[in-house]
Amino acid sequence: MEKNRYNEAFNLFAPALSEEKITAEVEVIIEKNYAKAYTQETLRFLRSTIDLTSLSGTDTEESIKKMVDSVNETAHKEPTLPHVAAICVYPLQVPVVKKYLQVPSVHIAAVSGGFPASQTFEEIKYAETALTVASGANEIDIVLNLNHFLSGDYASAVVEIEEQKASCRGAHLKVILETGALKDAESIRRASILSLFSGADFIKTSTGKEFPGATLEAVYTMCCVLKEYHQRYNKRMGIKVSGGVRTAEDAVKYYCIVSEVLGKEWLTPELFRIGASSLVGNLEKAIKETH
Repeated sequence: MEKNRYNEAFNLFAPALSEEKITAEVEVIIEKNYAKAYTQETLRFLRSTIDLTSLSGTDTEESIKKMVDSVNETAHKEPTLPHVAAICVYPLQVPVVKKYLQVPSVHIAAVSGGFPASQTFEEIKYAETALTVASGANEIDIVLNLNHFLSGDYASAVVEIEEQKASCRGAHLKVILETGALKDAESIRRASILSLFSGADFIKTSTGKEFPGATLEAVYTMCCVLKEYHQRYNKRMGIKVSGGVRTAEDAVKYYCIVSEVLGKEWLTPELFRIGASSLVGNLEKAIKETH
């Protein structure tokens, strides 16, 4: 009976396209839009969508301060250059970001809930999320429990997202699908639907850790679900592309997919993010080269 409930939800949305069809659709979108999209205006916008990220076991107050200082210095020295959307770190580094960040409009994001594998006790996930928000994070990135999802235990996967959403209080919740582990488009479609119905403010591709990162094809499928969700419920939820997005060319291609499938309404940092570290410098270089 429980499974029927979730299957009914999945059936509200169009089935995923075949891998071949998705690849063909993506190729058409890129061919049609990429050249005209690669402009200084687009590159500047893309800089404003970045969640500047450091998620290393060797992160220290010194290394995180250095990253935060780079955001502060850019805002001071180049005030016309769009600042990044957020700085994303592990929970223990949230107070460090809060201590040194001088740009009020840059959000403080943190991974939580047993990141990156989500293989810990659910009570620990809820506590970690609540503590992370209490320490200053206003955005939380969690990982869909693939142990439950891949086993078809959708109810347990939903409960974990819902409870972590409650633990977020006023903070935004991004749910990482780990698309490189899901592999096929139908699984990505179902994970997207499940996450949205469970309270996700954003659906996100990848952790950038154990599995392959974002792909244009995965983002296309996720965007199709977001479009239908908006059409059905009149709610615009966000998408975050993460894992392996390093060059300006990469970023513009994802911009083309989001723009084509979802429309200009999604072309704002409130609804479109890119999780990256090295992308900032590459975008800045590309912006200068397009003068």
